[in-house]
Amino acid sequence: MRIAITRTGGFAGIERRAELDTTGRPDATHLEALAHRALVPCAPGATAPPGVPDGFHYDITVDGRTVHCADPHVTHEQRELIRYVLKEGA
Repeated sequence: MRIAITRTGGFAGIERRAELDTTGRPDATHLEALAHRALVPCAPGATAPPGVPDGFHYDITVDGRTVHCADPHVTHEQRELIRYVLKEGA
């Protein structure tokens, strides 16, 4: 499973992007379950919900399906996945 995160906005407005492939990873089962739960609350193809000034907007893409989220309306699962992919991904 390929997971990509794009984070935009924030105070500096700098875009950050990272991708992660779960194939062969020892934590693949956990990451894939987390990715599926992170996609459920968002409507696919919808524009990003209004966030807060200087807050972050996120595009979460899992195997070609993209959802849009914004602070502070990010679920626990989405936040965990975002942190993990931005930290571990390339």
